[in-house]
Amino acid sequence: MSNRKSGVLMHISSLPSPFGIGVFGRETERFIDFLSEMNFSYWQVLPFHPVNPQNSPYESESAFAGNYLFIDPRILAKEGLISDSDCDECVYYGSPYTADYDFARSTRISILKKAYKNLTRQDKINIDEFAEKHGWIKNYALYKSLKQMHGEAPWWEWEDKYADFSKAEKLDDIEDADFWIFVQYEFFRQWDIIKQYANKKGVKILGDMPIYVSMDSADVWSNRSQFKINDDYTAGEVAGVPPDYFSEDGQLWGNPIYDWDNMEHDGFGWWRSRIKEELNIYDSLRIDHFRGLASYWAVDAKSDTAKNGKWKKGPGMKLFDAVNDIISGHSIIAEDLGVFGDDVVKLLEDTGFPGIRVIQFGFSPDSDSTHLPHNYPKNCVAYLGTHDNNTLLGWLWEANEQERDFALKYCGFDGNNWGEGGFKAPACRKIIETVWRSSADTVIIAFQDLCGFGADARMNVPGVADGNWLFRTTQETISCADTEYFKNLNKIYSR
Repeated sequence: MSNRKSGVLMHISSLPSPFGIGVFGRETERFIDFLSEMNFSYWQVLPFHPVNPQNSPYESESAFAGNYLFIDPRILAKEGLISDSDCDECVYYGSPYTADYDFARSTRISILKKAYKNLTRQDKINIDEFAEKHGWIKNYALYKSLKQMHGEAPWWEWEDKYADFSKAEKLDDIEDADFWIFVQYEFFRQWDIIKQYANKKGVKILGDMPIYVSMDSADVWSNRSQFKINDDYTAGEVAGVPPDYFSEDGQLWGNPIYDWDNMEHDGFGWWRSRIKEELNIYDSLRIDHFRGLASYWAVDAKSDTAKNGKWKKGPGMKLFDAVNDIISGHSIIAEDLGVFGDDVVKLLEDTGFPGIRVIQFGFSPDSDSTHLPHNYPKNCVAYLGTHDNNTLLGWLWEANEQERDFALKYCGFDGNNWGEGGFKAPACRKIIETVWRSSADTVIIAFQDLCGFGADARMNVPGVADGNWLFRTTQETISCADTEYFKNLNKIYSR
């Protein structure tokens, strides 16, 4: 039996809903129906964690918590925790093509607080049982409550009795901590229903785990010994990547660096907990910036760019040996893009994880790139484009003439209408078919490329802080997609 599979990349925030952002509701189930109808095996999502002020899911206040914006108010109303009129207050009347995070934040917290006041005795028992099963939840709830108490200031600016977790954890009378436990309970309860629905339809969820966590996070605050944090609560070095395809100055991410020696001493306990939690909510897991586990780019915290960092040795196979019992039986994908090295190649070989290929990176006419489909190994996941890339049509329009001509010839397109977009975009289809027939075991297409959308539908531009993560679509748009085409494509190429 063929092991060849295909999937669609589409984040929850991009799905249709009446609430200004996608939620775990009936529209999500309809999207799963849409994937199942075309015989896609995977639905890839971006990280589920709370987003930062620029709405990035890759820079979160928790590596464990879920984003409460995805909670569906209709389910709360159906269960009698809020009224129908409360639910109506969450309805958004702006553009259905743009996620409005600010609107969703203000309305969702309001109705969640109302729901919290109406919990039944049985609800509270269920929430207590949930909290007992998830060791991270109480620290996260305490962090959220203290952050609110301090006007959302970062934890290192709090009074010392709160900033120092060893003192703060003894506090058991902080207002609102139980509310935040309820919020997480509701998030995971609603998601579990969606995941079960997807699995019954033959669709597996491919999640995404950022390698780093935010400095201002419950993780760093409550586990300082696991990170390279000074006694005065500052970081000496921060994470980033050197200059590459995306940025001539490199990317200065600013995340704190792990103290891998300390992590190794306790058997990588924090990582074991983290990966276990991720695999509870996803069927498969993509490890973002996998190369940072072989060696990572460390930059002086005072630097303005990532140019002058240095490579330092990561945990390598020690980490994966320590979590082997947890990941056993699950599909793990290594996002191995960026600056390479022998240590990354070896770690990929030793783990046996599939790496990633992105066809957009392959169209340099003067090189036989590993990102060209004739060079794909079976054990890889091939993308038309990731969340960090332009859309396929956008790339065709913005590529230089040599790259575009090479791409069109390589994929067998000989018309003069390469710039046409839409659900039957001719040049995009040729590129899609080229990836589909490749030897890669798994191929992933972003929803925007499935529809032939242009650059205005791009999800993220790396290194640019604002204006990202906003793409949304409508049920009408989803209904217009050429489902027969993709169903046949999956059948023809045994995916």
